[in-house]
Amino acid sequence: MDVTGELQHEAWQRKVMPPVEQLRPDLWSIPVPIPHNPLRYVSVYALAVPGGLGLIDTGWQSDEGWEALTAGLAGIGASITDVRGVVVTHMHFDHLGLAAAVREASGAWVAMHPADAALVNDWNDHGAAVRVADEIEFLIGLGADRDDAAADVGTPESMERFTRMARPDRLLEHGDLADFTGWQLRAVHTPGHTPGHLCFAEERTDLFFSGDHVLPRITPNISTTKDGLADPLRSFLGSLTALREHRPTEVLPAHEWRFTGLGERVDQLVEHHERRLTELLAAMRHHPASTPWELAAHLTWSRPWDQYERRMRIFAVTETDAHLRLLASRGLVRSDGGAVPRWTAVAR
Repeated sequence: MDVTGELQHEAWQRKVMPPVEQLRPDLWSIPVPIPHNPLRYVSVYALAVPGGLGLIDTGWQSDEGWEALTAGLAGIGASITDVRGVVVTHMHFDHLGLAAAVREASGAWVAMHPADAALVNDWNDHGAAVRVADEIEFLIGLGADRDDAAADVGTPESMERFTRMARPDRLLEHGDLADFTGWQLRAVHTPGHTPGHLCFAEERTDLFFSGDHVLPRITPNISTTKDGLADPLRSFLGSLTALREHRPTEVLPAHEWRFTGLGERVDQLVEHHERRLTELLAAMRHHPASTPWELAAHLTWSRPWDQYERRMRIFAVTETDAHLRLLASRGLVRSDGGAVPRWTAVAR
C-alpha cells in the first residue's frame, strides 16, 4: 500500500481538516466535517458532468457541514445549485445526512442501493420513538441491562435527525451505471458495513471509490442490528474477497486518505478479522456461557473497557455479536437458545 492522498495524510497527522483538492481535471474531493467523531470528516467527491456536477456522498447534516460543502463547491468555481445528482455509498448519516438539503437547493436526484433505501424508508416511516425502543430491546437481547441499554441508546429527541433522512429518488443495483454523463461509474454492491453499501468502479479512469468498505487505516464497524444482515461479517468478508479482482490505479475512500494497493489492503482487513475471531474464541473458552455484552468486555479495544459508553459501547457489543455469528456459521460456537443467548465454544 502507498499513500497517494499526501495532503490528506499530512492533515490527519496534524489533526486538521485537509484542503479541497482537484484530483483530475474533472474531479475534486471536498472534506465535510463530522462533529465529535474520531473520523473527523467525510470526503465528498464532486464529478464534472454536462451542465453541472455529480456528487458521491454529501456529508453529515450540520451547519458546519453545510458551510464546508458549499464553500468547497465555491472554491472549485461551482455552487450547490450546480449539483445534478447524488449517489450515496450507504445510508449512514455522515454520507446521506446533507442529501435532503442538497436536493432541496438544487433539484438533484438522490440514488442508493435498494437495501439501504428500505432501511431509510423504514426509519422515516416509524419515527424516532420506535427506533429507540427497538434498539433497546435488541441490546437487551445481547445481554445488556435495560437501564444500560437505554442510557447508551439515548432519547428519541437525539435519534430524530436519523429518521428524517432523504428518501432516494433512484435505486442502484450491483452492476448499474450511475447517471453521470461522461463517466462510467459502475455500482459494486459490497454488503457488510450496511446491507446496501455501494462502492463505485470508474471504468474510464480506473479509479475506485470505496466508501467505508475499504479504508486505509481502520476497519469499518461491522455490526449486527435488529433490521440488518443476519451474518454481516460473513457478508463483509465475502464482499472484500470479491474486490481482489479489481486493480484500480487509485482507491478513493470516504475517510482518511487516498491510496494504492487495494488487494493488499483487502488481505490486511481479512487477516484482522481472523485474528479477532481467534481472540473471541479464546475469551469464550475462559468465559463460557457468556452473552455478547459480557464477551465484549474481555476483548482488546482502543481504550480500557470501562471508558466505553453510549454509541461506542453499542458498536463494540454489536461488532462482537457479528463475530459470534460468523463463528457459529463455521460451527465453532453454539448458543443455549435462550431468550438472551449465551455462547460457548464448541469442543474440538
